[in-house]
Amino acid sequence: GSLAAYGQSASAGLVRATNEVARSVSTPLELAELESSRTRLMEAEVRALRAQISPHFVYNSLTAIASFVRTDPEQARELLLEFADFTRYSFRRHGEFTTLAEELRSIDRYLTLERARFGDRLEVRLQIAPEVLPVAVPFLGVQPLVENAVRHGLAAKTGVGTVSIVAEDAGTACLISVEDDGVGMDPEVLRRHAEEGGHVGLGNIDDRLRSVFGDEFGLVVETAPGAGTKVSMRIPKFHADVRAS
Repeated sequence: GSLAAYGQSASAGLVRATNEVARSVSTPLELAELESSRTRLMEAEVRALRAQISPHFVYNSLTAIASFVRTDPEQARELLLEFADFTRYSFRRHGEFTTLAEELRSIDRYLTLERARFGDRLEVRLQIAPEVLPVAVPFLGVQPLVENAVRHGLAAKTGVGTVSIVAEDAGTACLISVEDDGVGMDPEVLRRHAEEGGHVGLGNIDDRLRSVFGDEFGLVVETAPGAGTKVSMRIPKFHADVRAS
């Protein structure tokens, strides 16, 4: 911010007074900045995830929609609405957490758009316990895992590929996993890619989970060449500092 002072002349007294007011205003602002540092960090990490939304996905989605404009205008219209809702959710500007139900709705939109492109090559299996739908999860905490499953696991696979999304009730926690039967990869290569940002948000999501819930709540990744990939997380059903918005 800036502070402007106006007077007949830029006297030494006016300069001193302006500096004093600036200091008195800046001190509480700096304290507030420190108090909100964790929130700002979380928001920055979410912005980083948004920035990683694949331009290829946007291009491929719009190309798929365009292909239906003449042959099936109603389908093109429905896909365009799904694309608008997907991007609206991904770029929303409030709340570090959302409900699992809301995240799954956005995932459904994403998969609808990908199925328009892949056709019968993409199969999706869902196993969701109704009891865990209200659980608060990090915003964009599950969706990028599904995007990775499609982009890295299935896009390079010949034939039909399957993405399985499971959310289970485990007493005080919710167990969530995203699994694909795609090409898989060497775990060491995956680790390097995650550190370099090559897989959409894996390190980002892991950091957010651990910073809020504790180190025992990070991502667990199981993969091997030719064996597909499974990414799992455990989310407490209730946490004092977490509320979905």
